[in-house]
Amino acid sequence: MAARRRPSRPSRFTPDFDPDLGDRALTDARHDIVIGRWQGVRDLLRATGDDWVRRTHRLRLLAHAAAGSSTAEAWRAAEPDNPDSAVLMAATEVVRVFDTAIAAGRGTQMDRARLDSIVDACLGAAEAAPADPMPWVALLSVARLYEGGVRRRELRGWFDELRRRDPYSTEGHAQVLRYWSARWHGTHGSMYDFARDAAGVAPPGSPLPVLVQLARVEEYRYIADGALGRGPVRGFDQHWKHELAVTELRRTYQRWIGGRETGRPVLPSEVTDLNYLAHAACYAGQTDVARDVLGMLGARASWVPWVYTGDPAEQFVRFHEGLGVV
Repeated sequence: MAARRRPSRPSRFTPDFDPDLGDRALTDARHDIVIGRWQGVRDLLRATGDDWVRRTHRLRLLAHAAAGSSTAEAWRAAEPDNPDSAVLMAATEVVRVFDTAIAAGRGTQMDRARLDSIVDACLGAAEAAPADPMPWVALLSVARLYEGGVRRRELRGWFDELRRRDPYSTEGHAQVLRYWSARWHGTHGSMYDFARDAAGVAPPGSPLPVLVQLARVEEYRYIADGALGRGPVRGFDQHWKHELAVTELRRTYQRWIGGRETGRPVLPSEVTDLNYLAHAACYAGQTDVARDVLGMLGARASWVPWVYTGDPAEQFVRFHEGLGVV
């Protein structure tokens, strides 16, 4: 008599924390950087063309990959007249100086001469690639590292240049939002005001309204960091659930997801922003929104923002399975 076979257990849902967020061409180019080959990066950026959302996404991740190698310098030396090499070089220097700031610790004053040289590199890249928004995104990022910030008029000028090229750049707006956060050169109020103003002018289907949820995460980080060693923050369990938080979450969902073309695949550049929206919906207890956004994502998880509220994989799996997301 044949032995009775045990029914197989269904495999548990496993999130995919792909650093390239499903962009296979980007994965190949980043691998080239690791082995010191810049030609694949050049070809990728050439093929990306003036799809500014995809280009900004790719350049940001390429810069992180290039920060620990000399590949960007090798490309710049080999093709000094290639504007893409200038843009990548400037973006890479921005990542490097942030890495230095993180290693030095919070509150350490950065070398102003180094920051000035990076600003010059970004402005040079903007001159080399005048239509590209990425040099202005890089400038808005490095502005945070100046002691006391940069002049308001200067920041506004850089932001205006970005918006002339890509008026609804989520990445560029996110850099300005962080600049105006209490962690850097503003307050919770100035950060939320900026996020809400940007969300209010975004066209239907734009991810820009998610800036409000990004601001809520930034506030959470600021307060939680200040509470380390002093116990839980009083009333903090309502941070995601109070009436305004829920209203703004649902408004983001309606304007962004409700305005997207039905059935359009999720782009790699949207994955992190969708994770912000899913995270907010899960913690606000808005199950219909959470289930829909997690369903859009499938297994595509990003480390941020889940890392700020616990173990990213554990949370992503718990909410995915708890909501019965198919």
